[in-house]
Amino acid sequence: MSSDYQTRLRRVYDAIHADPAREHSLDELADVAALSRFHFHRVFRSVTGETVAEAVRRVRLHAAAYALVRGDDPVAAVGRAHGYANAAAFGRAFRARYGVSPAAFRRTGRLLPEGLTALFKGGDAVYPVTITDHPERRVIGLPFTGPYMQIGRAFADLGAILSGRGLWPASRGLVGIYHDDPAAVAPEALRSFAGVIVDAGLACPPGLEERRLPAGRHATLAFTGPYTGFGLAYDWLYGTWLPASGAVPADAPVWEQYLNTPTDTAPEALRTDIHLPLEDRP
Repeated sequence: MSSDYQTRLRRVYDAIHADPAREHSLDELADVAALSRFHFHRVFRSVTGETVAEAVRRVRLHAAAYALVRGDDPVAAVGRAHGYANAAAFGRAFRARYGVSPAAFRRTGRLLPEGLTALFKGGDAVYPVTITDHPERRVIGLPFTGPYMQIGRAFADLGAILSGRGLWPASRGLVGIYHDDPAAVAPEALRSFAGVIVDAGLACPPGLEERRLPAGRHATLAFTGPYTGFGLAYDWLYGTWLPASGAVPADAPVWEQYLNTPTDTAPEALRTDIHLPLEDRP
């Protein structure tokens, strides 16, 4: 993995270790890593193998375990000092990780070594990725909030509007824009946008909204297969290709362009380009 990404993510771990009781926000840790807030959590999870929440929980509980064995503060006080509001919450979290209650752990006097998180994960999957310059593109469509796999409802509504207004010939491509990492945001709160690329001069019809896809360098992963396979492709893009490339994601959401559709194509033959905006090289 690129040493630059090692440095970025180690700064995040250092910040968590420095104050494990703190409620570290994703925005704050993205700033620590100097990575776009759109992409930070996907990079972190794909590269390290754990979510930010899992990393914070692991660091907290290891520090708490050390405090239990090396000190004599009451169990509840140890829990509060490590980010748990009450003894019950601390006990549940501790037992889930170590298999015993904090009090039992203290009585046995054992201190387990902290599980080391690899700063990169190998993977057998390889997807073709190209880096190209894109012009700014204008998109009209419908926002959607909910599980990404249900965005088809928004595409169906969009299709009905475009058909009713005779606008399909104006489409220059079917796209989905995805703002959140499904591992960091609850499914019901995920934000996306179902749209079509259109020329600059086309008026946005009533009932639809407009978005802009940024100009600039993009890493484009060519994916072939059912949409249920996107998770592995994204993990490989963010966790393997991106660190090895040395590229840095830009402060813009990832977007997908659908080159054919399930209405007339078998799942294994579906073709999708996954576009990751990149920072321009200095």
